[in-house]
Amino acid sequence: MSRANGSVADAQSIRSAMTSLSVSGFKSIVEERTLEIRPLTLLAGANSSGKSSMMQPLLLMKQTMDAQFDPGPLLLNGPNVKFTSVNQFWPAITPRKASDEFSVKIGITTGADIEFNYQWSKKNKRLQLTSNIYGFQSGRYPLTENTKLDEFIKFLDLEAGHHSVGQLKEYTKLFEMDVRRVGPFLEMGFLPGQDTRDSYPTDFASLTPFSPRNPRFGKIVQSITGAIHLPGLRGNPERVYPVASIGPRFRGTFESYAASMVSSWAMDSPNNVDELSEDLKSLGLTWKVEATPIDDTQVELRVGRLPRPRQGGARDLVNIADVGLGVSQTLPVVVALRAAQPGQLVYIEQPEIHLHPRAQVAMARLLVNAANRGVRVVAETHSSLILLAVQTLVAEGVIEPSLVGLNWFLRDEKDGTTRIQTAELDEAGRFGDWPEDFDEVALEAESRYLSAAESRLSKG
Repeated sequence: MSRANGSVADAQSIRSAMTSLSVSGFKSIVEERTLEIRPLTLLAGANSSGKSSMMQPLLLMKQTMDAQFDPGPLLLNGPNVKFTSVNQFWPAITPRKASDEFSVKIGITTGADIEFNYQWSKKNKRLQLTSNIYGFQSGRYPLTENTKLDEFIKFLDLEAGHHSVGQLKEYTKLFEMDVRRVGPFLEMGFLPGQDTRDSYPTDFASLTPFSPRNPRFGKIVQSITGAIHLPGLRGNPERVYPVASIGPRFRGTFESYAASMVSSWAMDSPNNVDELSEDLKSLGLTWKVEATPIDDTQVELRVGRLPRPRQGGARDLVNIADVGLGVSQTLPVVVALRAAQPGQLVYIEQPEIHLHPRAQVAMARLLVNAANRGVRVVAETHSSLILLAVQTLVAEGVIEPSLVGLNWFLRDEKDGTTRIQTAELDEAGRFGDWPEDFDEVALEAESRYLSAAESRLSKG
């Protein structure tokens, strides 16, 4: 597979998977809420219960790090999430937390974590990154604009593998070289290399060990920038798609890469295209997909009109714009699940969109297959069929229950703040108490219909 947008080293670094995401002070998530990210993590709950709010801070970080320019501490209006003002994500009700600050903490499989703390500066009229807090088994180390050189060296000696001032000098050179790659999160005052190239300041706030080359924290950077995002609306089907540089890092949202990924597979890994076609066939959408380069800048996607092959099927292929929306909305999801590397996070909003109920059940199998390969799949869903199908696959032994996390988002009726209820599955795919407003809705609707039909027939 072509890796024009990343290296083999990038792919290897992605194997350190994200394990947790904690958010506080953001929209309806006032108090800190933590989401354990398992190989298959399902987010369910009513509309506006906080599911997207939990993931949006991570997407803000991703689009900031992906930016080709320096947008400041956070790029608010980007391809993954769009805000035009910080006021749009401050909590409306803040019982115990100031309304002008929020935090995000990310943990990975190495055991390390980083907490980012942001605050609106009333004096400077801008959002600022006030501190990074680095977490290890030995303790937590806050680095702020007041962090002194000796504290910084102690931190590096303890955890980051630097043991001398000479190594620190080399580190500052590394940092300066990489600052444009990770600089948006390090905008905390001092940047090395201007008036103090041969001397050391007492303020080392910006010299956080955040270089992608750092063996510990570079992996957290990679887990953020390597995330694959598929939004709920994945664009309209197009006659042709622009050629895009592909994998394993995908800037912005993934749907714009799907055609180029299929085209690359057709040239380098035909088996991947065959397996992709089998996935789409299992969903009942089409029996074949192919990508044909039109010229150096455009690719056409063609799919079979029918869900199963037939004799003379080559004449059955049509442009993807000439079939139902289910194909164009689902194809990027299926491609992303196959393209993702072990440890790489794939965040899918509503994988069930435009899918027939039978296809929703089949989609659960594709999510499970990716999780079993080591991909970190986070799916935000309103489909009770997907949840039930995952339970069934656990009961059938297709996936271990410990690899699945079911998370139900609820909003407090009094103040509107978000709570998260997590369910643990047993070997039979069962879980404990679950909020009543999910499967109960289907049962109530069926019961209501049967009662109404019985009543009408009895009157006749």
